[in-house]
Amino acid sequence: MSGFDFQQFLSAFIVLFAVIDIIGSIPIILDLKQKGRSVNAPKATLIAFALLLGFFYAGDMMLRLFQVDIASFAVAGAFVIFLMSLEMILDVEIFTGPIKEATLVPLVFPLLAGAGAFTTLLSLRAEYAPINIVLALVLNMVWVYIVLKLTDRIEHMLGKGGIYVIRKFFGIILLAISA
Repeated sequence: MSGFDFQQFLSAFIVLFAVIDIIGSIPIILDLKQKGRSVNAPKATLIAFALLLGFFYAGDMMLRLFQVDIASFAVAGAFVIFLMSLEMILDVEIFTGPIKEATLVPLVFPLLAGAGAFTTLLSLRAEYAPINIVLALVLNMVWVYIVLKLTDRIEHMLGKGGIYVIRKFFGIILLAISA
């Protein structure tokens, strides 16, 4: 593996782990499931990985093609997160429609593969060898899959009251993040 550097790999993994924040997304995932919206762990993981990898290699070109700067892209992602936080805090349903699956929106985008992750990948690409970033991304997607598969167990451990409290708390956190 030409260009592999363990230090770069570890650094890229930690940065991506913090930005993707699958652990912090657990309350949101539980909230989606409480509302009867299904989450397909393998599908979410693979689609998020494909989007992130695609953006890693073609993100700059794609944004230039649509004449969108990364800041505008980040604002759009923040707006979706803002609406999700309102759902959690106010017990209202904003994301409605005929599809009762939450795998693509809002789980894959903007939570897993959102503007923050896209921006981070572009920044990492400027500093590290691509092999280190891609391997770090693969390891992060393994963590995403594991957490998504374990949310039912977490839900069982916390109970309805625990989930309700966590949902309200993380709704406020999401509101702050979106701002």
